[in-house]
Amino acid sequence: MMGHALPRTIILLFLINQLFIISFGLAIPTDKLDKSRQSRVFKKQLSDEEHFKDLDHDGFNEVHNRDFDHEAFLGSNDEADEFDQLTPEESKSRLSKIVDRIDVNHDGNVTESELKNWIYQSQRKYIFEDVNRQWQTHTDNDSSMKAIPWANFRNKTYGFIEEIGIKRQADDLKTYADMLKRDERRWLQADIDGDGALNKDEFVLFLHPEENSRMHAVVVEETLEDIDKDGDGRISESEYISDMYAPEDDHSQYVPEWVTREREQFHSYRDKNKDGYLDRSEIKEWIVPTDYDHAESEAKHLIYEADKNKDGILTKDEILENYDVFVGSQATDFGEALTRHDEF
Repeated sequence: MMGHALPRTIILLFLINQLFIISFGLAIPTDKLDKSRQSRVFKKQLSDEEHFKDLDHDGFNEVHNRDFDHEAFLGSNDEADEFDQLTPEESKSRLSKIVDRIDVNHDGNVTESELKNWIYQSQRKYIFEDVNRQWQTHTDNDSSMKAIPWANFRNKTYGFIEEIGIKRQADDLKTYADMLKRDERRWLQADIDGDGALNKDEFVLFLHPEENSRMHAVVVEETLEDIDKDGDGRISESEYISDMYAPEDDHSQYVPEWVTREREQFHSYRDKNKDGYLDRSEIKEWIVPTDYDHAESEAKHLIYEADKNKDGILTKDEILENYDVFVGSQATDFGEALTRHDEF
């Protein structure tokens, strides 16, 4: 799927949990509002990068964005950025060690299955690290805490609302209140034992709801809240397109080719019952598709890019000769290695 075909506000949350500033002009402390919990769509993507970039916004001048592949392969945008700071020689040297870990049967080749498993494990590693980071934040590094009570999370994340309430307009406060309501709904769904607190396994569900079918209904509701502008409980074609594309000139008759293709995608593929709308089941299939394996798709893509003799497997030489497909860039900023690569 073309990267620009994804909803504009989609974020691959098991890859990007960066902190941000609310656009109302109020600088919220960065430990208050995590971007992943603001996002309405939790599509199981391998990177928040677009896989293909539309240079001219017309659908005819697309280029393959290797940053997507780098993050998918390494499981971290930070680690991908680190590789960009290495010389080609350093990148190849480090990549060679990674290849040895991917080649689990040590036959000197990397199969699609081995590459798929590596990509999957890379993403799991990211989730593990992200959950640990946020767990430590909300437990204040107290190792004796086995669960986070909702009140603790709410106060740490949204306590600022009371502090700034008298200084903000009603619309702003409603926005924060809606965010709090959304988090509470997701918290309740993730709270499997119903005790009002989330243990670490439940906290994973809260932070990464795309990872478990228990949470998919919440994902759908969040999607509807953000896209369903007329509040009829379904997504029309215009709402679907508007979330991805807004013309720079309201009076322009020009429509990019990719938008036309996406309209066709809406009717031919996403709208299963052909009633002109996406209902909850169709939204679920769109956001968390059951018949699409992102790790497998990316493994096939990487092999296609680097498999010069087209035998369906990769030798270490093929991978290192095409190192920029997997890590780093030929337009490298020379610098020093900043971190190490840990074992899973």
